[in-house]
Amino acid sequence: MCTGRVDLAFIFHAFAKGADGVIIGGCWPGECHYVTEGNYDALGNMHLGRKLLDRIGVNPERFRLEWIAASEGNRFAEVMNDFVAKIGGLGSIGSGEGIEPDVLERKLKAAEKILPYLKLVEREKLRVPTKTEKGYNEFFASDEVTRLFDELIADKLTVSEILSLLEERPLSTGEISQALGLSPSDVSRHMNVSSRQGLVKYDLERQSYALP
Repeated sequence: MCTGRVDLAFIFHAFAKGADGVIIGGCWPGECHYVTEGNYDALGNMHLGRKLLDRIGVNPERFRLEWIAASEGNRFAEVMNDFVAKIGGLGSIGSGEGIEPDVLERKLKAAEKILPYLKLVEREKLRVPTKTEKGYNEFFASDEVTRLFDELIADKLTVSEILSLLEERPLSTGEISQALGLSPSDVSRHMNVSSRQGLVKYDLERQSYALP
């Protein structure tokens, strides 16, 4: 299967199921078997996936992409041994980052839910100007992409995490603020927008937010 078809949903599903690391091995740039050059799509996904992992507090080095041709058996062994050693040094996902299991589960669930939106942002806003490995690496490391990611993704991710919290039970502004480490004013801002979009409702009697 072409690496370009390895959807980010597969990656985050693997992490949600307890994988401590995920590695993708694909054809070298310029040697793709398909006219679409899917390995560049995989490279873009790797950068986006790492940014999203970093945003939720998971070490982005747990997700890796390597170019390995079918004939490079020795390189495959070396890369895998290196990756296993790296992941061993990082420790189990969550515990290695100091994140409690229930919090990690919620964060990964929130990240999974915004992946369709992330794809839309990539298609509309994150067009790489030069289709080369260097071009992709420099583009996704740029301040402009970081700004766009923070501007367009951060709030969506926070709201997604709040909605995951509300799946458990209705919560007040203060309870959401305490659970996520947000200021009450930020929680109110997110909930006002979410209420207008019909994503949440406010229970006056309980003075808490709940899912519709």
